[in-house]
Amino acid sequence: MGLPALLALLSAALFGAATPASKLLLGELAPLQLAGLLYLGAALGAAPAALGRGRRAALPRDAANRLRLAGAIVFGGILGPVLLLLGLRLASAGSVALWLNLELAATAALGALLFRDPLGRLGWLGVAGVLGAGLLISAGEGASGLPAGALVAAACLCWGFDNHWTALQGGVPAAASTLWKGAAAGAVNLLLALLVLPWQASPSAVVLALAIGALSYGASITLYVVAAQGLGATRAQLVFASAPFFGLALSAALLREPLTLAQLAAAALLLASLGLVFRDRHAHWHEHESLAHVHWHRHDDGHHLHAHPGAAPSLGHAHWHEHGPLGHAHPHWPDLHHRHPHG
Repeated sequence: MGLPALLALLSAALFGAATPASKLLLGELAPLQLAGLLYLGAALGAAPAALGRGRRAALPRDAANRLRLAGAIVFGGILGPVLLLLGLRLASAGSVALWLNLELAATAALGALLFRDPLGRLGWLGVAGVLGAGLLISAGEGASGLPAGALVAAACLCWGFDNHWTALQGGVPAAASTLWKGAAAGAVNLLLALLVLPWQASPSAVVLALAIGALSYGASITLYVVAAQGLGATRAQLVFASAPFFGLALSAALLREPLTLAQLAAAALLLASLGLVFRDRHAHWHEHESLAHVHWHRHDDGHHLHAHPGAAPSLGHAHWHEHGPLGHAHPHWPDLHHRHPHG
């Protein structure tokens, strides 16, 4: 899968660390407060890449992409983090980390139903396996398992919408998208928290929350956006689905949480389910209309035939470019270039 897949894996490692780190901070910060600080930190983490070398974090050029960005901010930046942290207060960090694979199921199901991102039989079996693993974890958490799992599942549904809207933003650089999402969502949640909740957190907790946001959300989301635009939302989410396993390992190592039989069984089922989704791809004749956008790409994939003043970088690069009409057949996933209907 190349560089986009490697970026998705690094994104997953950074994001996975956020769950045990956030569990520690919930002792001083309410979920709404912590969600605001994490996403303001995300904006700070994305700012150097978005604004460096004279760049401007411009809004999308067209109304459709602006609506997608607004939806990603509301669902992915405002609602999703608060729901996740509410669930994290009720359950162990390790279980919540594994529940986050429900984001894969949500992304895949929404893609098949709403975003022209079809799944075959293997893909649907993988989604069912992820849901089954979530139920195993809920059972292992006792009385708090069901409400905690429901809150995390709702967060994952929000991020499923966010993933698709973000993957379709072909006119916004990854860092700029993260900067806008983090600044807007973080400001809204923190303002609401200041209005309705007493502030009792220490300055060190605030600084730590911002730092976690900069790395686990800012850097992670920026890397994920690049990966999603290169792989498609569902397949980038497949690689990113390793984040919960990083979170589980760090929860055991840093928080001294015991690994339970339910967690280990769920982890095995999750691995098998992810393998099924990964194998779900297809090939057929399809046609591409004219298109202009910016995203990471290589020049040996059959889609990027535009010329450069010099030789195109062998490892790929990102810039604004135009595609002419093209028809061909090859195995593909539903990335930015493959959102077509199927027979």
